[in-house]
Amino acid sequence: MEKRLSDAEWEVMEVLWSADQPLTAMDIATRVPTDRDWSLATVKSLLSRLLAKRAVEPKKDGRRFLYSPSLDREHYVADESRRFVGRLFGGKLSPLFARLAEEEALDKEDIDAIEALLKELRK
Repeated sequence: MEKRLSDAEWEVMEVLWSADQPLTAMDIATRVPTDRDWSLATVKSLLSRLLAKRAVEPKKDGRRFLYSPSLDREHYVADESRRFVGRLFGGKLSPLFARLAEEEALDKEDIDAIEALLKELRK
């Protein structure tokens, strides 16, 4: 089953991942960023797509459904990161960092974090 998420599906998953309990469609609709201006019907449509992808799990609770993520965020981010680097940079990270440096997209905090990571990897 293909589990690549659209930007809109990602927004719903972020709400579910950040919740400490399963949520109703209404709960999700009230928690998505307000700039999205999504109706409850839009959220239900997105939940249907996520159900088809088996990214969320429904649980009947009386007359309503509660949704929780069945897709692990960390694994999804790792898979998407590998796919991104593979597709755009031939699987190499150095061209990605070079590109970001050329674009001046790295600040001191980013550079310090990268240096600390490299230092840890070289141990």
